[in-house]
Amino acid sequence: MTVIADDKVIQFHYSLNDADGNPIETSRDGEPMAYLHGHNNMIPALEAAMTGKAVGDSFSITLAPADSYGEREEGRQQRVPIKHLQGLPKGARQWQPGMVAMVQTDQGARQVTVIKASKFMVTIDTNHPLAGKTLTYDVEIVAVRDASDEEIAHGHAHGIGGHQH
Repeated sequence: MTVIADDKVIQFHYSLNDADGNPIETSRDGEPMAYLHGHNNMIPALEAAMTGKAVGDSFSITLAPADSYGEREEGRQQRVPIKHLQGLPKGARQWQPGMVAMVQTDQGARQVTVIKASKFMVTIDTNHPLAGKTLTYDVEIVAVRDASDEEIAHGHAHGIGGHQH
């Protein structure tokens, strides 16, 4: 039996709920998520909880904001050209307040929340949309395998649920 350790590719299903038990998101209606263990591709507290688990294991973990997406910080609003937003929800014709978008930064892609949108500019909140929230993850490990040399060199899992090149 292969257990989760560094340089293993992990596939798992999860459901994410807020502190009141309200569902936020789930992978259970699609492909499992995949990540390369030990390469900073996962919330550290969630990755630590997976260490030593094996295929078929299930667990729940509740994370305080400090252990997940951090506390919300006031004053993290920014005005940017609307062309920099990615991920307009299917069926939507324009950005609306409350929508979550992706923005490319010097540190890579990051999720932001739209506060106000006009024709050419948008005001966004750069706090992660889940910042300041206590979160409960219900996790089921569905696959554990050795990472390829290429995955280790790239620092992430490839294929279904992972990074597609």
